[in-house]
Amino acid sequence: MLTYSAITSLDGYVNDASGGFGWAAPDDEVHRFVNDLERTATTYLYGRRMYEVMAVWQTIGDDDPTTADYARIWRDADKVVFSSTLAATTTPRTRLERRFDPDAVRAIPGHVTVGGPTIAAHALRAGIVDEIRLFLHPVVVGGGTRALADDLHARLTLVDERRFGSGVVHVRYRVDRDDRDGES
Repeated sequence: MLTYSAITSLDGYVNDASGGFGWAAPDDEVHRFVNDLERTATTYLYGRRMYEVMAVWQTIGDDDPTTADYARIWRDADKVVFSSTLAATTTPRTRLERRFDPDAVRAIPGHVTVGGPTIAAHALRAGIVDEIRLFLHPVVVGGGTRALADDLHARLTLVDERRFGSGVVHVRYRVDRDDRDGES
């Protein structure tokens, strides 16, 4: 199974125009839910920038039980970083690939999750994403990096949704295989 998960603003951005994403920090209720979703992940796929953001989980402290739990989940999974510019990875269980190969990605066993919109766009265009999970935050940032590229087309079926006390809404969609490009 290949899943794309992203924390987004209501207007669909993973960060704002200045690259900031402080507005996206999950509260404890949302973070525990994310942890439960991520427990089944066996491999994370990242581009360079997302990997550099996520690598903090390798050394993050254990002060808070929820963040400590996520750190363990992250450390226990394999990571694949797709980058033509990164010299080397800095975390265990991580390999560097110079180009995105959909067939090689599809061959990775277990529950594979895509972190970051650039790699997600490659995977969605290749038709190998099974699910899209978005955490919609009640904020409009007006610009930045879009969670879903403008030129993507896919028919989706809502599988689940959950609302949190903070106003965050999680939506989980299955990507329909018989009509990936959205044409009728």
